[in-house]
Amino acid sequence: MSDARILVVDDEANIRELLDEILSEEGYEVTTAEDAAHAREARRGRDFDLTLLDIWMPDTDGISLLKEWADSGSLGPVVMMSGHGSVDTAVEATRLGALDFIEKPVSLSQLLRTVSKALSGRQSARSSQSLAGNSRRLVGKSQKMRELREKVQAAARHETNLLFTGERGSGRALAARLVASLSSRAGAPFEVVDCATLRDDAALDQLIGRGQPGGVLERSAGGFLCLRGLDQMPPSAQVRLAEALAGGESSAAGEVSGVRILATAAPGLERDGQFVPQLARIVGSVVIRVPALRDHAEDVGWCLDDDRAALEIYRHYWGEVP
Repeated sequence: MSDARILVVDDEANIRELLDEILSEEGYEVTTAEDAAHAREARRGRDFDLTLLDIWMPDTDGISLLKEWADSGSLGPVVMMSGHGSVDTAVEATRLGALDFIEKPVSLSQLLRTVSKALSGRQSARSSQSLAGNSRRLVGKSQKMRELREKVQAAARHETNLLFTGERGSGRALAARLVASLSSRAGAPFEVVDCATLRDDAALDQLIGRGQPGGVLERSAGGFLCLRGLDQMPPSAQVRLAEALAGGESSAAGEVSGVRILATAAPGLERDGQFVPQLARIVGSVVIRVPALRDHAEDVGWCLDDDRAALEIYRHYWGEVP
């Protein structure tokens, strides 16, 4: 990965010099910027494979600069740096598309591990630039569908568990599969479970793998577990699943820690009292809402101008209900 170009944006000269020295010794090509103005100038002149962006800067803070780049469609892979961040700041940065965080004072091992991980998804991130051409199943030119595709593209760049909410037939499961296909885990196991079937201990044991090898949870290790219709799962079953995901149940708990959860549910699960807190903390921290077709009805006329697009709509909105 020695051909990677990295931009370091930090108002502290000693931090810039330290990161420049460390990363240059690892073979990376490093450019530094002392503030937002210099960062904008650097990015106007060339493309970078990764930007290390400080949150607290005097002229324009890192979150504002991150939002500026995200809004302009020129974000690229970004890792935030901060010595005194907050949970709210972390959530906002992740929502805007940041891949990860590095805490100050900078640890050499953490820095190199984080940079390596961020750059390992470089090819996947480049592939995701062809999102519009590869996601005809999320059809439409409306503002709502453009926003949905942008959220899916951003979600594919990091490892957060996701909850897709929307009406039955809106395309929730399709959005989940698209996240998987655009992520750095593309090609990893993708196990799908219908939560309506998880209403008794036997079904849950099969999912968790309790008392038997090769449960669904174990088979999805290193990949994805898609929980379809989470709102159909009774609270008692949600508690058992949360315990398994947290490592408190299943002999294979240590083997499933790398599972990324992509769940789907009807609107309102996260606020109607049926979502147990234990599972909500694991699955529901990031919610992507998929609009119903009637909420972007202008797309129907556009799609019917193209027979193939009309067929896509029929298959994926009515023919097979995700």
